[in-house]
Amino acid sequence: MNLSAERVVIVGAGHGGANAAALLRQHGFDGDVVLLSEELDLPYQRPPLSKSYLKAQMSAEELLIRPESFYGEQRIDLRLGTEVDSLDLAAKKLTLGSGEVLGYDVLVLATGAVPRRLDLPGSALRNVHELRTRGDAHQLSTLVQPGKHLAVVGGGYVGLEVAASSHHLGGTATVIEREDRVLARVASPELAAWLDRHHREQGTEILTAAQVAGFLDRGDGSVGAVALEDGRELACDGTLVGVGALPHDRLARDAGLACDGGVVVDGHARTSDPAVFAVGDVTRRPLQHYPGSFRLESIPSAVEQAKQAVSTILGQGAPKPEVPWFWSDQFDVKVKIVGLLHTADTAIVRGDQASGRFAMYHCEGRRVRAVETVNSGADFMLGKQLIDRGTEVDLDKLRDPGTPLKELAS
Repeated sequence: MNLSAERVVIVGAGHGGANAAALLRQHGFDGDVVLLSEELDLPYQRPPLSKSYLKAQMSAEELLIRPESFYGEQRIDLRLGTEVDSLDLAAKKLTLGSGEVLGYDVLVLATGAVPRRLDLPGSALRNVHELRTRGDAHQLSTLVQPGKHLAVVGGGYVGLEVAASSHHLGGTATVIEREDRVLARVASPELAAWLDRHHREQGTEILTAAQVAGFLDRGDGSVGAVALEDGRELACDGTLVGVGALPHDRLARDAGLACDGGVVVDGHARTSDPAVFAVGDVTRRPLQHYPGSFRLESIPSAVEQAKQAVSTILGQGAPKPEVPWFWSDQFDVKVKIVGLLHTADTAIVRGDQASGRFAMYHCEGRRVRAVETVNSGADFMLGKQLIDRGTEVDLDKLRDPGTPLKELAS
């Protein structure tokens, strides 16, 4: 064991924190494992909240990361409804909301992200929702029903997923995006344009270059319309505000850990304090194949960092670095993206966009840096392989739909 650890405390019980706890036991750690969660629910998956869970296609039990019995069987001290007020790095102690002081040998911060909020008139009205927790999904579910019209502020993946879920359940939705296209920060213009068309064909109303000025009271303390800066008022039964998320790094910043748009970690999930690790959406991390550091909102990234942290805590071999990837389900569309777009200079489409099965390869020179796929798992797997290996590809063959994928991989 690299670090002398009898007690590992993990703050945050999402995918990063819950997996770190499980991996410690899986890899032979026999000391105390304490897992702290602000929420009262057992650790659960968040991506389905805007999709299958919201559509009632997944039960509360299926949403759980692991069954309740797992934590007792693995001697994981899971403490629900537990807030952490402060962190003392020198003393290696946490002060909990209850006043209890909890010591640690090793600390893992997995505090995730919090929704970015709009400071606008009417933001406190009833039925102005955000979506981050299971409780949020329950509240939102009353607005994705037949005859209900939902105004979605923000044309990111969560906003589009909820709009699709609303239509699935017989409701309607209007997406309001301040940029000139949806998915402006997270997808290529080509993929964004295709998803925009697909949504409109299914009945979603999408307004771009539209700035929200506030939310209007129906007269009973609930929202009845969204006011735009150009004077338009869009009637609705409720709204979802999905305008991105911020790293929940208050505990780390107050304690003096290095932060820069998230808790700064290295490739082993270590922070600026040798006894403190951080994983998941709260971190800013380096990535193989890409210069710089990144804050990823991604379950695969959180799980990868949990592996990195545990391997370092236990003095075991570092896991193989993974290529970052992401996914989204909307209507009959499964979008899977591997890699990052920011250094690419060429976009090549393979497949027929009209058929709803295609891929966009984003290259820097002759190397693939990212692949955006729509209902095309084979292209996703090929893209992951090409990026991981740093393979140079023949762009003419890549453009030729007659070139088999196996040939491109060789």
